[in-house]
Amino acid sequence: MTIATRAKRLTYLIHRWTGVGACILMALWFVSGIVMLFVGYPKLTPWERLAALPALASENCCIPVDAALALSPSPAAVHEIVLTSIRNHPYYRLREKKGNYVVVDASTGKLAAPVGMQAALAGARAFIPDTTAHYVGEIHEDRWTHARSLDVHRPLHKIQMDDTAHTLLYLSSSTGQVVMDAPRAQRMWNYVGAWLHWLYMFRDRSVDPVWSWLVIVLSAAGTLTAITGTLAGVWRWRFNGRYKSGARTPYREPYLHWHHIMGLTFAAIIFTWIFSGLMSMNPLGIFDPKGDRPDISAYRGGNPATHHLALGVPQALALLTNAHFHANEIEWRILDGKPYLLARNAANATRLIVQDKAGFKAIEQWADNDLLQAALHLMPAPVLSHQVLAQYDTYYYGRQQEAMMGAAERRLPALRIRFDEPNETWVHLDPFTGNVELSQDKSQRMGRWLFNFLHSWDLPPMLQAGALRDAVLILLSLGGLALSLTGIVIGYFRVRIWLGKRRHTH
Repeated sequence: MTIATRAKRLTYLIHRWTGVGACILMALWFVSGIVMLFVGYPKLTPWERLAALPALASENCCIPVDAALALSPSPAAVHEIVLTSIRNHPYYRLREKKGNYVVVDASTGKLAAPVGMQAALAGARAFIPDTTAHYVGEIHEDRWTHARSLDVHRPLHKIQMDDTAHTLLYLSSSTGQVVMDAPRAQRMWNYVGAWLHWLYMFRDRSVDPVWSWLVIVLSAAGTLTAITGTLAGVWRWRFNGRYKSGARTPYREPYLHWHHIMGLTFAAIIFTWIFSGLMSMNPLGIFDPKGDRPDISAYRGGNPATHHLALGVPQALALLTNAHFHANEIEWRILDGKPYLLARNAANATRLIVQDKAGFKAIEQWADNDLLQAALHLMPAPVLSHQVLAQYDTYYYGRQQEAMMGAAERRLPALRIRFDEPNETWVHLDPFTGNVELSQDKSQRMGRWLFNFLHSWDLPPMLQAGALRDAVLILLSLGGLALSLTGIVIGYFRVRIWLGKRRHTH
């Protein structure tokens, strides 16, 4: 037997036996992938959270920010200062560098009490008013709360609401704020959607190496099945001439016949979806950023706890009101050493309060030159180029809420800055907030193509196609599902024959 013959036989055997299990897994992935087009994994978007907050009122508000900072055990360590509402009452939410929160009543100047059952129930009723709330209990993590962003809020208070959507709410034990909402319909669909697609039944913590490697190994096995199946299908197909049956495929049994035909028809899309699913797990950290990362502290140029506008909250709210803007939340910020206030309303629109020689004023966004000057401190490398993005492109773009990144803020215009350094880092700045909204080096941009593009078809023109894109993805998924189902039948008969032979030999 020649080496080529042995290689072909090995290819057939690999496809035959990896396909027995892989076809079941791929069938589940195709079904759940269709569901995920329309129902996403539960998440609380910024606009959902802000819409549930009352507008900040200047009456009986607020103690000076310095008075709130004085109540922190380490005022100089505070790097985030937000005036928000908790249970429809104004509070300062202070976050220290190590991640813990200090919450101060903005009216009385007292530290907030620990968040117990009654406070959690009140917070839930403030989020969804005019309905009954039932306390389920305090949990560390469950199937809907694996996100690492929730780690600082754990344990979580779980509340069942009697609203029409039968929403489950999760509230932070650190701040008392709602951090996750999960309506019943979304939860039910997720059992055959994202929860199934990501094999979350095997995940029990936000960082779970066992789950990660399980998905990596299964995805790698599925990729191998797709590659060997494509090779076997091509070798068996008669491109010139036909078999005695008159067909180009040698298989006469219907399930084998159609498995061969559909395998060749959908081979490319099946391979790219399984392979890109493998890439989504960032195996061995191949898409991790390399080299220096943007220095956000240097970009800010100061700490808002020690350097902030000498402007009281009532005056800031009056200034915003005169600009026809009703703030639901205010944050103390710094950009390139210049303090400012970032205000957000119920729709997550923003305004900035800055100070110049004429005094304090409310503006819509930072000037490009201000952002560029601050960006010089982001990297230990010179700026290679910059451009203003007036439209989404292949790297900076928004997604619908159902998508995995559907809660990311992607405003336009945005400023893209490229740095002249070995890893070719690009940074996208949001002029409406001053945030570094997206940072990617060349390895991360490669991951964008090998995962996001191949898996989600998320180029802006594709996303703009809307229903047409969905229809094509559903059609291709149904083709993959049909191939998987015929594979399951083949696997059933193959295993039955194998078991019969084992019984016969024993």
